[in-house]
Amino acid sequence: MTYEIRPLDASTWDAFAALVERNNGVFGGCWCMGFHGGLSRRDPGLNKTAKQQRVLGGQAHAALVFDGGDCVGWCQFGSPQEVPAIKNRAAYERDRPVPPDWRIACNFVGKGHRRQGVATAALAGALDLIAELGGGTVEGYPESAGSVAAGFLFTGRSRRTRRWVLSVIVRSASIAGWCGRPWPPREGPGHQISPIRSATLSTMRDGR
Repeated sequence: MTYEIRPLDASTWDAFAALVERNNGVFGGCWCMGFHGGLSRRDPGLNKTAKQQRVLGGQAHAALVFDGGDCVGWCQFGSPQEVPAIKNRAAYERDRPVPPDWRIACNFVGKGHRRQGVATAALAGALDLIAELGGGTVEGYPESAGSVAAGFLFTGRSRRTRRWVLSVIVRSASIAGWCGRPWPPREGPGHQISPIRSATLSTMRDGR
């Protein structure tokens, strides 16, 4: 299975919105606003409007996974200022006074596309986009797949262990020749994961 990775921006908003709407607004109408802060738990329409405003204003980042013309998943990322609302934030800040340059927030896969490599492609795409934006220290907060709603992997720090705060240093695309390029180089409509990118993903998932 091959996929194409595109950034979330004005040109991909409609495809992103279609995926959210096919999945009941995502988590009951979150519209991927939970980590930004200001989430409305009563009015999904407000969340949609707020998300769109952020996207059009360049204040929301995500790597979108496309299967043909359809967006089938994403990996949200951003600076700590852009995505401040991680779980157990007070405990996290006590233990880690120096914030990362970037955070991986939610990694969502739409119904009918799970267990097909979409989440892995999305995470790889997010790291590529971070490289293009200058790189830096990236943190992720994965949870056990059995403890979160279907479709989600990265939602915040575990209550019981520190090992779920994982980090990796992503070099700038201008320094690391492989960053920000298709994996492998484009020969068709999609990307696959190169050995070097697979190692980076293993670091993010396993903390090695």
